Amino acid sequence: MLGEIMKKKLRYRVILQPAEEGGYTVAVPALPGCISEGDTKQDALANIQEAIRGWVEVSLKYGDYIPPSDVIEEMVEVAV
Repeated sequence: MLGEIMKKKLRYRVILQPAEEGGYTVAVPALPGCISEGDTKQDALANIQEAIRGWVEVSLKYGDYIPPSDVIEEMVEVAV
């Protein structure tokens, strides 16, 4: 079953927040406790991919529920 899930592409919304000490903290709202950080935005995003992979692997190992991919959000900028 792990092989099937890991071959499937899952997409989750992540929240990036600048950290006071520098870098970024990133969390996945759909996956409780799935949090990571990085010195740059790119590092934080790469690290959260690994964290998501680990979260899913542990959930599969213990037979826990794995939420399906959630809504993908886009930011838009508007001049007023």
